[in-house]
Amino acid sequence: MIAKRILLGLTFIISSLFVSEINAQKQIVVEGVTLPRTMTFENKTLQLNGAGSRSKMWVEVYIQALYLNPLSQNAKEIINDNLEMSIRIEITSALVSSGKLTRAIHAGFEKSAGADFEKFKPRMELLKGFLADDITKGDVFELTYSPKDSSLWIIKNKQLKGKIPGFDFKKVFFGIWLGDKPVDEDLKNNLLGIF
Repeated sequence: MIAKRILLGLTFIISSLFVSEINAQKQIVVEGVTLPRTMTFENKTLQLNGAGSRSKMWVEVYIQALYLNPLSQNAKEIINDNLEMSIRIEITSALVSSGKLTRAIHAGFEKSAGADFEKFKPRMELLKGFLADDITKGDVFELTYSPKDSSLWIIKNKQLKGKIPGFDFKKVFFGIWLGDKPVDEDLKNNLLGIF
């Protein structure tokens, strides 16, 4: 009887520790910003693949995270996968304006698209329009690809701003950070979970 109570007690303690460990892992802190380990999009659970910070002139301007399912360290596969995936950007500096953010994304997209940039110009203008609202420190953007409608969903602070059509656009867009000529090599490695 005593042995049974001890065994039951140990089982309870171990299961409590296991549950606490799971709850502790629901979030991760990167450069002071708390990121969820998972996100849900169209009833699919995406997992945090990697995260890092983007700095300009020694000032950290945003924390970026990549959510995938399944997880991957293969940048080319991620770019070419027709699966749900999301880039999450949390603004960490009051120095970031919508103009600065859209100019940076435009420059990165142009670099990623290369000689094909002209065909994407109208959709790039559409994207810039969706990002035109005032930006404040703490704003969160989720730039999420949906294979169901082959479009990139632009979500700001949980509110859908619009969609950009095209799997081809998605590939170039994710190429900004994961392509052969990314905007930041260290950030690319962080998003891929390579440290």
